[in-house]
Amino acid sequence: SRMLLLVLLALLGPAGCPRAGPGQEPPFHGADRYDFAIVIPAGAVECFWQFAYQSGTFFFSYEVQRATGIASSRNILATASDPSGVQLGASQHVRGQINFPTKETGFYQLCLDNQQNHFGFMQVYLNFGVYYEGLNAENKRPQERKELNDTLEAIGVSIQKLQLHIFHMWRFYNFARMRRGADSFLLESNYDYVNWWSMAQSCVIVLSGVLQLYFLKRLFNVQTSSRQQC
Repeated sequence: SRMLLLVLLALLGPAGCPRAGPGQEPPFHGADRYDFAIVIPAGAVECFWQFAYQSGTFFFSYEVQRATGIASSRNILATASDPSGVQLGASQHVRGQINFPTKETGFYQLCLDNQQNHFGFMQVYLNFGVYYEGLNAENKRPQERKELNDTLEAIGVSIQKLQLHIFHMWRFYNFARMRRGADSFLLESNYDYVNWWSMAQSCVIVLSGVLQLYFLKRLFNVQTSSRQQC
């Protein structure tokens, strides 16, 4: 039994996160771009990691769609760091962008800090990822280039340019989605505010009318009683 245990330990090796050695495939890193909305609780920090190869372009944009709590400010702190932990950019606004070239291969960290708001959450729409200008998915890893004739090479260049234009159109579309969501929440908030304020004004008008009627009636009652005494 002791020999079997030693064999199992030798097969399993040391515990820890898997690392890619020379000539090995890197660990699973997900898609190249994401867009979604997330709720950041009060006083919390949420971080994400995006894998990128060297010589790419990293993009990160966000917009605060809704904020609750006592504070009326919708500003949130967004930061981006490289695989070594060095901060590459920061933005503390309602909406912002952080773009930079990826100078090394690894996982880049994106963080949203809502620690200034201790009493309410924030709903933030995110759009981030990496793209490789002039390279397709097969050219991300070093490999031997195949010789192509002039016609196929021209077609390939045209397709790459078309893919790049489609990608930037997708980014502009996500910017529009961000603004539409934020405007929708702002419209709903203003609608509720107008309804409550109108209801409060109506109650004040009715209450003032009732009080005026009460005091006028009381005034006439006092005058009538004083005349009878005379």
